[in-house]
Amino acid sequence: MKNNINRRNRFIPLIIAISVIVGIVIGTFFANRFTGNRLNIINTSSNKLNDLLHYIDDQYVDTIDISNIVEQSMPKILEELDPHSTYISAKDAKTADDDLKGSFSGVGVQFTIREDTVRITNIIKGGPSEKVGLLAGDKIISVDGKPYVGKEVTNEETLHRLKGEKGTKVKVGVLRHGEKKPLSFTIVRGDIPLKSIDAAYMLTNDLGYVKIKNFGETTYAELLTAFVELESDGFKGLVVDLRGNGGGYLKAAIQMVNEFLPKDRLIVYTQGRKSQREEYRSDGRGSYQDIPLIVLTDETTASAAEIFSGAIQDNDRGIIVGRRSFGKGLVQQPIPFADGSLIHLTIARYYTPSGRCIQKPYVKGQPKDYEMDLVTRYTRGEFFSQDSIHQNGEQYTTSIGRKVYGGGGIMPDYFVAEDTTDITPYYTEIVSKGIVPQFCFEYTDNNRGKMKNFETANEVEKFLRKDAVLDQFVRYADKKGVVRRNNMILKSQHLFEDAIYGSIIYNMLEMDDYVEYINRNDATIIKAIELFNAKKTKPVLEQDGKKKAASLHSGAKKKLHARATGVPQSKNNCHIA
Repeated sequence: MKNNINRRNRFIPLIIAISVIVGIVIGTFFANRFTGNRLNIINTSSNKLNDLLHYIDDQYVDTIDISNIVEQSMPKILEELDPHSTYISAKDAKTADDDLKGSFSGVGVQFTIREDTVRITNIIKGGPSEKVGLLAGDKIISVDGKPYVGKEVTNEETLHRLKGEKGTKVKVGVLRHGEKKPLSFTIVRGDIPLKSIDAAYMLTNDLGYVKIKNFGETTYAELLTAFVELESDGFKGLVVDLRGNGGGYLKAAIQMVNEFLPKDRLIVYTQGRKSQREEYRSDGRGSYQDIPLIVLTDETTASAAEIFSGAIQDNDRGIIVGRRSFGKGLVQQPIPFADGSLIHLTIARYYTPSGRCIQKPYVKGQPKDYEMDLVTRYTRGEFFSQDSIHQNGEQYTTSIGRKVYGGGGIMPDYFVAEDTTDITPYYTEIVSKGIVPQFCFEYTDNNRGKMKNFETANEVEKFLRKDAVLDQFVRYADKKGVVRRNNMILKSQHLFEDAIYGSIIYNMLEMDDYVEYINRNDATIIKAIELFNAKKTKPVLEQDGKKKAASLHSGAKKKLHARATGVPQSKNNCHIA
C-alpha cells in the first residue's frame, strides 16, 4: 500500500507539467483566435523599437541624445494614424489647454515682438500688471534684473519668463514713451482670465449677436452672461458667429446647443472601434428654444463648433449662413505620460443627429496634403462659388427631410461668397509684406497719448480720418519698398481703412470694439440681418435645391472685408502672459 502511494506521488510533478503545457497551448490558441495575435505583434514591435534605441545608444559612431530621438519620433508615429492624433511635449503640455481652461497664471499683458524687443500692446483689466502700473506701449528690456533684448527674444521664451505659479514674483524693466530713464516694476503673478466670447452686442434693434472664439470651460457661463446683456437690450433673434472657431470641449458645445433645442433631441453621438456609441440629447431646460437663430460658419469653423452647427442644422432649429466648415469629426482622448508629456489619441468619430460624420477625407501618413486642403478649396474656387464645392459623402436627411451630406464639414443653408473684387496687386503686396500690422503698432505707439481718453470705436475712427492716417500709411509703405499706385489705392480704399482703423481700434480699446467695427462691412453679417428681417430663419423643405442655392448666392454679393487684411495678423501675432 505504501509502495503504491509512493509510485503515485512520483507522477504528480509530471501531471502538473503536462497540465501547464496544455494550458499554455489552449491559451495561445484562443489568444490567436480572438485577438488576431495582436499582443504578440505589439510585444515584438515594442522589443524591436527598444532594441533599436539600445543599439544606437550603445554602438552608434557619435554620441546621441536618445530622449531627443524619442521626442522627434513620437509625432511621426502618430502621423501614420490620422491628422489629429498628436504628441505634446512636457514643456508645451502645461500651456496647451490654457485657452480652453479659461485662465492661467501670469502677469496679465498682451505683447508682440518688434525689432527684437517685447512691446506690450494691451494690459488685461484687473490683472497684476495693471495693478502695478504697466501701460500699453511699454517696451520690456529686462526680466529679473537681466537684459532681455536681441535674438534671444522669442514668443516662447517671453511666455516662459513672464508666466509662472500664482503668487510668485517677476521683476521687469521697461522703456516708456516720454520717460528718459527705464522704469522698474515688480509683479506678483496671478490668475489671468481668458474669454472665449469675443463680443456680444445688438446688430439691430431686434437682432442680437455673439461671437464665440472657442468652446472652453467658461464658455457656457459667458454665454449666459451675454444673454442677460442682450435681454436688457430686448433681443428677439440671435446670430451665433462661429467663424474662426477651431472647437474645444465637447461638453461646452452640448451645453450651448441645449439652450436652443426642445427636450430629447439628439445633439451628437460618438462611436469608435473600442468606443461604444454614446449619445448626447437635450434635456428640455433651454431658455431659448423658440428664438430665431442664425449660425455663421466658414472654412475655419471646426470640431466642437461643427457639432454645434450640425445639431442646429439637422434638427432644423435654425439656419447656417456662410461657407462650408473645416471638416474635423475625430474624437481625441488625452493620454498623459509620467514625464508630463501627453498624446491626443483619436478614439472615435463624431456624428451629427442625421448620422453623418463631418470628418473630411484624409490619407494616413500624409499630413501635408491634409493641411493644404483649405488652399485647395481656395484654388478651385470654393470660397467664391457654391457650385465649386465638392461633397462626395453619403446623403442624409434632417428632421423635416432636407438633404444634407457627409464627407467633409457642414454645408451652409445660405452660401455667402468671399468678394475679392476690390483686391488689387498693390493691396496684395502690402498684405504679403506684413506692412499693415507694422504701421498700426508704430502709429498707436506714437499717438497713444492723443487717443487714451477715447472710449468708443467711433471716436477712434473719427480721429484717424481727421489725422489722414491712410495717407500716412501709403507714405510708410513707400519707405518699405511698396511704390504708391493711386488708382489701386482708391479701389482698395475700404479694405485698407477696415484693416488699419480696425487694428488701431483693437490696439486702443477691446476685442468687442474691434469686432463690432469690422462687422459693419461684413457680407455674412449683412446677409444674416437680411434673412432675419425677411423672417427666413426657420428651415423649410425646398423642392428645387439648386434653384434655391443660385438665387441666394446672387443675393449675397456684398462687399466683404478680406481675411488677409493684416488685422487678424496683428491679433494673432500678439500673445498673452
